[in-house]
Amino acid sequence: MSRNTIRLVALLGTISIIGIIVIQIYWVQKAFDIRQKQFNQTIHIALKNVADKIAGFNHSIPPTENPVNQLSSNYYVVNVNTVIDAGVLDHYLREAFVNVNMNLDYEYAIYDCATNTMVYGKYVSPSKHEEKKNLSVNFPVYNKFTYYFGIYFPTESNFITGAGEMSIWVFSSAILLIVVTFFGYAIYIILKQSRLSEIQKDFVNNMTHEFKTPLSTIAISADVLSNPASINNPDVYFNYVNIIRQENNRLVSQVEKALQMANLDRSRVELNKEKIDIHELLGNAIEKMRIGYKNKTINISSEFNAVNYLILADKVHVSNLIFNLIDNAIKYSLETAEISVKTWNQNNKLFISIADKGMGIKKSDLKRIFHKFYRVPTGNVHNVKGFGLGLHYVKNIVRAHRWQISVASEPGNGSVFTLQIPFANNE
Repeated sequence: MSRNTIRLVALLGTISIIGIIVIQIYWVQKAFDIRQKQFNQTIHIALKNVADKIAGFNHSIPPTENPVNQLSSNYYVVNVNTVIDAGVLDHYLREAFVNVNMNLDYEYAIYDCATNTMVYGKYVSPSKHEEKKNLSVNFPVYNKFTYYFGIYFPTESNFITGAGEMSIWVFSSAILLIVVTFFGYAIYIILKQSRLSEIQKDFVNNMTHEFKTPLSTIAISADVLSNPASINNPDVYFNYVNIIRQENNRLVSQVEKALQMANLDRSRVELNKEKIDIHELLGNAIEKMRIGYKNKTINISSEFNAVNYLILADKVHVSNLIFNLIDNAIKYSLETAEISVKTWNQNNKLFISIADKGMGIKKSDLKRIFHKFYRVPTGNVHNVKGFGLGLHYVKNIVRAHRWQISVASEPGNGSVFTLQIPFANNE
């Protein structure tokens, strides 16, 4: 299955899931609104009955208009048009809520009509068979009524969402969330596997290019050497023997690099730490790299300003790390490679930077350059050799030493790789 097909399937699946989520949210909201409306109607009926009974108890005329005024989703003010006795109110409230099967916490307050201040308040928790003395809210004064009480339901939202119908919707929403999570994870795995498949294809293509040239050179050299005339010409004979030897070493080096990375991935990196002079190590690497390329002009400058330059590290791995960074800087430079290697001390750390003035790296590629087999795209031109293993190896060695590495780059302006080595690691 092609990557575009996978993306299309993922897109259609995502649209379908989003549609299901939107529909689910709509119906959950609809069910919540219906439940909220039912709750409000039930409370209105219960509180109106309370107002009528208090008026009947006091032998007064009940309000002609609806005595219940809802100020918020869980706060109501009830006009009784007569003096309120706290004990009578408490009895009628309990009775009214039992009649409508409303078993939830509530708190109420009675106001003095002369001073417009609360004279009595109570928190009732029938579900816990206990009463709390402290109110959870300060009841506001309501100036439109003379004799009234306020009632507040602190657990109203829990009561609505805990209802049977709402519980089903909440449960189905939870199931949907799990399905969406697994779907998203499955899409992520599919895309990741597709990406790995592409990387493997790129790796095979790169390996083919890397092996094709030396194998062709060896074949041509072997044909020349098989000609009896070459035996009679020692200079030509030994020249082609050297070519075969060099290309063979090149093949062995590439195979060892691939095997080295395979071993690193299979097991933890084991470090044989010793005290090494990083300036000496850098100097040796620079000299080797200067004579290692014949088809490119290489200018490598060095500024070793670090005062503390002895580090405790694995000499072989650190040498390979430095070689890979300098080699990368040369590969991604143009005809002339301008490389700068610097060291300095700062904030109890040793810093090593390797900078070039090559083609640079796009911001979108910077996050992936340390991934295994990843190579910065150069189009259809295979002018940069390698398997995409060098920087992955560098990252593994840096992580094994508990150092840090950062890279700054802009297309056309080169790249700067910086190593940070804490002095604590050098003891």
